[in-house]
Amino acid sequence: MNYKNKSFKKSLFYAFCGLADAWRSERNLRFDTAAALLALVCGIWLRLRGVEWLFLFSAIFLVVTMEMLNTALERVVDLFTSEYHPLARLAKNAAAGAALLAAVYAIITGCFLFLPKILARFNVF
Repeated sequence: MNYKNKSFKKSLFYAFCGLADAWRSERNLRFDTAAALLALVCGIWLRLRGVEWLFLFSAIFLVVTMEMLNTALERVVDLFTSEYHPLARLAKNAAAGAALLAAVYAIITGCFLFLPKILARFNVF
């Protein structure tokens, strides 16, 4: 197959297949999806404004993107070696660390967006 001549429609199809496969096979991606849905519901409940939505969506997409890259790197490493290798471990750990950093960023973003609004709703301050 000549990959340079594949249509945009085919490219989109393969991208959606990649998302679906990762969602089916990666527990963390399903957890991230549930957390994202909860954050979106909270955003609606707390009536986030435009820029706040931008930060929320940026955090969600960053986490999902990093999880997908982590999955891709793990699969490529597994493709090339089935034996333990220190460099394979380092590569996998670095990718997992990047996904973790994205998740921490999302948690921090959620705290900045949601905590003041929740505290104000319940008259804590």
